[in-house]
Amino acid sequence: MSRFDEPAILKPLTRLLGAAGYRVAAFGSPRDFLEQYDSEACGCLVLDVSMPGLNGIQLQQALIERSCYLPVIFLTGCGDIPTSVQAMKHGAVDFLTKPVNDTALIAAVQQAFERDAAGQASRAEIAVLRQRLAILTPREYQVLGHVIAGRLNNDGKNRQGASRARDGKNAGRLTCRAGAAGGPCRHRTNGLAASAGAKTRSRRPAVRRCMLD
Repeated sequence: MSRFDEPAILKPLTRLLGAAGYRVAAFGSPRDFLEQYDSEACGCLVLDVSMPGLNGIQLQQALIERSCYLPVIFLTGCGDIPTSVQAMKHGAVDFLTKPVNDTALIAAVQQAFERDAAGQASRAEIAVLRQRLAILTPREYQVLGHVIAGRLNNDGKNRQGASRARDGKNAGRLTCRAGAAGGPCRHRTNGLAASAGAKTRSRRPAVRRCMLD
């Protein structure tokens, strides 16, 4: 977990999260964090809205542009509704007002870790599906399009029986090559098609926080 904050707040929050079992990396500024940012790290970020250089919202946007998937928790001493709405629209887990309640912060961190774990699992599955799709032949890939569209067995008006039979064999073969059979494979492949362009990566277990006010 990473965090930025002034020393008076940084130290007690570091102790609090450390006592709760989290490994914490504290940073004095957004610049320090970006210079040491580990794209393979997992966990979450605790950001203060007001920080020198980049503010919390700007840092969140900069991380999004870098395809950083770490969930973000914001802390603020003078939060306003537009700022909180902007933060949440960009995927923040929570927006807490200082002095932050210990229980509320730990609960938000736990929620952030659960979201991070779910995101890692989803990206790992997409990575596997991408690898499996890469070995399909052009014809199998064409058939896959019909499978996803649900047209394989329902467009008899424009298909001859022999052609459908060949496509059925291709469909069975491509599900085997994809490493699964039947509906579950089609469902996961459809999900991949809907998430084209998503980047994937594995990350080491880590806890990160950032704050400053």
